[in-house]
Amino acid sequence: MSKFLISAESIGKSFGKLQVLNKATFALAEGEFVAVTGKSGVGKSTLLGVLGTLDPAFTGKLIINGTNIAEASSPELAELRREFMGFIFQDFHLLPNLSAIDNILLPAVFSGTDTGKVRADAAAILSRLGLRNDNTPTKFLSRGERQRVASARALVNNPRVLMADEPTASLDQESEENLFDLLDSLRREKGFAIIAVLHSKKILSRADRVLELKEGVLHEKHA
Repeated sequence: MSKFLISAESIGKSFGKLQVLNKATFALAEGEFVAVTGKSGVGKSTLLGVLGTLDPAFTGKLIINGTNIAEASSPELAELRREFMGFIFQDFHLLPNLSAIDNILLPAVFSGTDTGKVRADAAAILSRLGLRNDNTPTKFLSRGERQRVASARALVNNPRVLMADEPTASLDQESEENLFDLLDSLRREKGFAIIAVLHSKKILSRADRVLELKEGVLHEKHA
């Protein structure tokens, strides 16, 4: 883990007079699993939005895969997100009328990848997450099932960095552990890094590092 995939220095972010991030500094190495915790409403999702280039309005310096985000164009940022990152959102962002497999294949479609080449991998991930590979629209799936579909979709393009915002919030304990068993296994196989907002103590114990966001600053909890 010698190369930093993400390097953030003195990141600041405000909403009006409310300072959410205040000189937050962070670095993510290859293959590393970093968990972010903190009280509700402290700005953890905002932090992921900045680190994932979804929110360009911030102060400080952010380097991702050698690219200075402040100097990158919108098309360059879109390509960086598409080719370099996978996202698991709290509210899933699934297309409700598409099946699980078709939702999972969307990143491959948008990147111009031959979906036939990744369909087998997508089906395998679905199976490992305990989901059916059928034509059922995701609007008929349970919240926990939709969360697992969203997790599988984030992995289909083989990202270098997986960003996850409370990825186990809709899962029971067994499903939560199954998801991170899969993520840990794939992380070892493929070498991607994970930065995840988490609260589960059991899952936090799996992280290489745990950072607490408090008063806009990241504090290391343990190595």
